[in-house]
Amino acid sequence: MKAIRARDLGLDFRGDTGPRNAITDVPGVLVGYSTIVEGEGELVQGEGPVRTGVTAILPRGRDPEPRPVWSGFHALNGNGEMTGTHWIQDGGYFTGPICITNSHSVGIVHHAVVRWMIELYAERWRDTPLWAMPVVAETYDGMLNDINGQHVTEAHARAALDSAASGPVAEGNVGGGTGMVCYEFKGGTGTSSRRLDVGGEGFTVAALVQANHGLRGWLSILGVPVGLHLTEDTLLQAAELGSIIVVLATDAPMMPHQLRRLARRAAIGVGRGGSPGGNNSGDLFIAFSTANEKRVPQVSETRMTFDYLNDEVFDPVYLAAVEAVEESVVNALVAAQDMTTLRPAGKICRAIDHARLVEVMRQHGRCR
Repeated sequence: MKAIRARDLGLDFRGDTGPRNAITDVPGVLVGYSTIVEGEGELVQGEGPVRTGVTAILPRGRDPEPRPVWSGFHALNGNGEMTGTHWIQDGGYFTGPICITNSHSVGIVHHAVVRWMIELYAERWRDTPLWAMPVVAETYDGMLNDINGQHVTEAHARAALDSAASGPVAEGNVGGGTGMVCYEFKGGTGTSSRRLDVGGEGFTVAALVQANHGLRGWLSILGVPVGLHLTEDTLLQAAELGSIIVVLATDAPMMPHQLRRLARRAAIGVGRGGSPGGNNSGDLFIAFSTANEKRVPQVSETRMTFDYLNDEVFDPVYLAAVEAVEESVVNALVAAQDMTTLRPAGKICRAIDHARLVEVMRQHGRCR
């Protein structure tokens, strides 16, 4: 059965999407998951219940030649982790995949990605003194998952990497988003894309989010204060306890400084949903371009060339990123399913009620 998405409910999002309305609309980008759902009942640290996983994004698929992915990074609020970003800030690129998991599993996933890269790039690693510096990000799933039990293994991370594929992307309770909470509804993974024309050329800008942020009263969808209408089954009292990771991808040729500026625009997309970027929230954003495919600098020539768009034509690119992020968060909410809480014990983290959401949106003229 086809999963329900925000547009299926008639929500009136702007912009033209790619064929999948997903980050895999950017040619060559693959997405894979490992989803861990084990056990029932009360929390016993180390035993479960387990509600977590790993999300893997492969910007250049499984190309056995390591090639830079030009990139930019921005932290709206830094209460979180995304590895590899120091070099992205200085060097303007990363090599290999991006993985997202829970806060206490960054280390094991990083270890697994390094091993995966050593194996994938075996010939180049053997002949050239190269190193792996993967991008691994996290959000906290301790309300719904035995996070302190550290149940994610190297095998789970490898499974996410090995399953990565093009095509439709699953959303909601999948991969790293399995145990996440968003605006006190069940959150998780969401994605969206935008097609646009720049100077007569067609490009795609797309987002994938791991949404685990926000308080109910903040939630706004297409300008409608949904959180003030859907007030049942709230979980938090005063302070936000979550985060959001945003991955922006494009095939438009962009320089690292332009991608850094694009990553900043993710903050506007998140803000459209109502979040101010709370003190306890790790709001970390990365943008990458698959254009300008080259060999790693260690085996490249002295003088190199680079194709990029003029900064003056970026307004529609920025808008596409904002819209894709905004819709990705709502797709995560719409796709999610109820889950029992562990902290506090025994409550239900409800998925957003589709019928109630549509009713509120129609009252405000924002649903077809």
